[in-house]
Amino acid sequence: MKLANLAGRAVLVMKDGAVDIAAASQGRFGPDPQTLFNDWAAFTRWAQGGAEAASTPVVPFDPAILDAPVPRPRQVFAIGLNYAEHAAEAGYPPDAMPVTFTKFPSCIVGQRTVVSLPEGHVDWEVELVVVIGREGFQLGREQAWDHVAGLTIGQDLSERVTQLQGAAPQFSLGKSFPGFGPTGPWLVTPDELADRDDLAIGCRLSGERMQSSRTSMMLYDVPELLVRLSAVCALLPGDIIFSGTPSGIGNRRTPPRFIGTDDVLVSEIEGIGTLTTRFA
Repeated sequence: MKLANLAGRAVLVMKDGAVDIAAASQGRFGPDPQTLFNDWAAFTRWAQGGAEAASTPVVPFDPAILDAPVPRPRQVFAIGLNYAEHAAEAGYPPDAMPVTFTKFPSCIVGQRTVVSLPEGHVDWEVELVVVIGREGFQLGREQAWDHVAGLTIGQDLSERVTQLQGAAPQFSLGKSFPGFGPTGPWLVTPDELADRDDLAIGCRLSGERMQSSRTSMMLYDVPELLVRLSAVCALLPGDIIFSGTPSGIGNRRTPPRFIGTDDVLVSEIEGIGTLTTRFA
């Protein structure tokens, strides 16, 4: 199942277009995409039944105008240094605990948004984004995937001057300018994926390949991240987790490369699709 946010309305993505969830369910679910996570189990049972959705008109749409599939998460977790090669290029040894920070929810957007570049050096970080579908606290590995609603693509955009100023890094501020959390194009439920633990991931900046890896190269995989995070914080329906980026970021290149207003950033994850981000 694929879920998208089309002009602020929750839709099911079909082969030939989109089905409006509120119309198909006669108001039981939607139209606000964020509310689908309030009773994710009931929603998935309805969607998998398929009969009501099948009788609702399928409307063609342009994926370029989609908004964030999870527009207003209550909590946004972000993981740093979760791929060994990225940890090495950043000059940090792998730690015993995932490096965890937040991107403030006001930065979350979809691919319809054109991101305004602030002063400084704006960098890219393609990431698998995990969406929570069921509340969980102190989860075990065997339970973890049961609490995942789906997966989407994210860019942990980072302004490096703000992030690295001062004696201690300002990760959350440097990564939370308006538009610095592009996500999308839609949410894909794990059952749609051939191997949810091993997906090709990468990005291209104006046609040039910048990052390429597989999610199986994570130091802390999706279940382990949920175990570690939920040991401290209750994970709530509709929360999102940016799970870390592979090597190939701009500020570790020689010479460094950063995003300009003419650049187009295309992020890709196998089985999910592509997320296109433009800048002004």
